[in-house]
Amino acid sequence: MAAARGGVSEGLAWLGRAPEAKASLLYRVARLLVRFACFGLFRFRIETSGQEHVPTGGYLLVAGAHRGWMDPFVVMHALPVEPRCWILGSGPSTFTTRWREWLVRRIGGLLPVWRGGVGIDPHVASARAVVDAGAVFVQMPEGTVSGPPGRLGAMRTGWAIIALRTDATVLPLAMAGTEELYVGRRLASRVLPPRTARDLAGLAAAAPMPEPGTREELATARVMTDRLSEILDPVIQALHQTTVDPPGHPRRLRRRLTWLLLRKGRLDRDA
Repeated sequence: MAAARGGVSEGLAWLGRAPEAKASLLYRVARLLVRFACFGLFRFRIETSGQEHVPTGGYLLVAGAHRGWMDPFVVMHALPVEPRCWILGSGPSTFTTRWREWLVRRIGGLLPVWRGGVGIDPHVASARAVVDAGAVFVQMPEGTVSGPPGRLGAMRTGWAIIALRTDATVLPLAMAGTEELYVGRRLASRVLPPRTARDLAGLAAAAPMPEPGTREELATARVMTDRLSEILDPVIQALHQTTVDPPGHPRRLRRRLTWLLLRKGRLDRDA
């Protein structure tokens, strides 16, 4: 995809400025408009819990299960307006038109990734910049919205490498209900207690971090990913049960709302 676009810039190189923790006036207005659309027009209902676990700022948030375009807004709904979020997200899924790319860059909040892009180092640099600014660096490590509803799919290890290299606090967030959207849809999220990279990796406090780019780092990232999956998956499954409507429940505008901000295609769960 990166090659087809003629080469791409990712993360901070695409953004062209330092990420900020302060919510600008434009960001606040955009947030209000999104909330009006989601909760006023579409009448989505999000049951959120665990906000007592949210740190003051300068941390990594790792969210699952990632099942639709509403997920970034579910994340933001679970957190205060400030410090603001910066989401490591898919450029192809978001930049379906040039004007959308321009608007997202102007408002901020996305640090794009392209398949076949520039590797993990720029995203580590983006995460450091966000954390150092006291903001929130958000990752959804499944890397796709087409996974199974109501449970966590396979997680990639890039988030764990970022956590190891930044040594920042990791805040897990479980989400459910975004696999299909319709008027009045129930959604749910829960903020879980924060963790450290060392805790997730099973490393002692005095143990050195693995050297970047080594097999040891990759193995440690896999251990962390498996551990975080074990933490998130049962919570996601429990939340999912609270979002399921009976088969006869009206699902007005289901296809239109499910695909509203996604590039249309087939989802694995539709097979």
